[in-house]
Amino acid sequence: MDLEDLQRAVLEILGGKATGVSCALGEITVECAAGDYTEVMRTLRDHEALHFESLIDLCGVDYSTYKNEAWTGRRFAVVSHLLSVRHNRRIRVRVWAENDDLPVVDSVTEIYSSADWYEREAFDLYGILFNNHPDLRRILTDYGFVGHPFRKDFPISGHVEMRYDEAEKRVIYQPVTIEPREITPRIVREEHYGGH
Repeated sequence: MDLEDLQRAVLEILGGKATGVSCALGEITVECAAGDYTEVMRTLRDHEALHFESLIDLCGVDYSTYKNEAWTGRRFAVVSHLLSVRHNRRIRVRVWAENDDLPVVDSVTEIYSSADWYEREAFDLYGILFNNHPDLRRILTDYGFVGHPFRKDFPISGHVEMRYDEAEKRVIYQPVTIEPREITPRIVREEHYGGH
């Protein structure tokens, strides 16, 4: 089955559950609404003609400044990459969170157990909540971390810094003391560079 056949099969099998099925750069992307996400993922895994039995990646995406331009669509998406070992093919699934202020999609950990830590990472770094996740808590940032560092509006320097306080003999947190500055590259030219 080539890409065009796979695209047709996915469109036929998912029907109205897919809001879009596109093929670009040799890859198929399925888009679906948040309400249909788990059913789409279960169908992609269980349907004999598809059999995408492995979730190999899942990540959050903040589209607020996509391509450094103003973005008019929804801000947050969850993107998954699935693999069919049986049929030796891959597919991408993108689901948009309905609410930009509180992005929520359903967890797919019951369908793909490998989604567990990926969903925790998307929650930690983007603030995307996953309904019915068995243990949704931060995985990369510290326990008291405020905010979600991969969001485009998160400050590069962060909000707090930690350091070891010699007087208190412990690690303390304090507001960031780094002054923002613009870095201008220094150009050094030799007077007769490359010449005789």
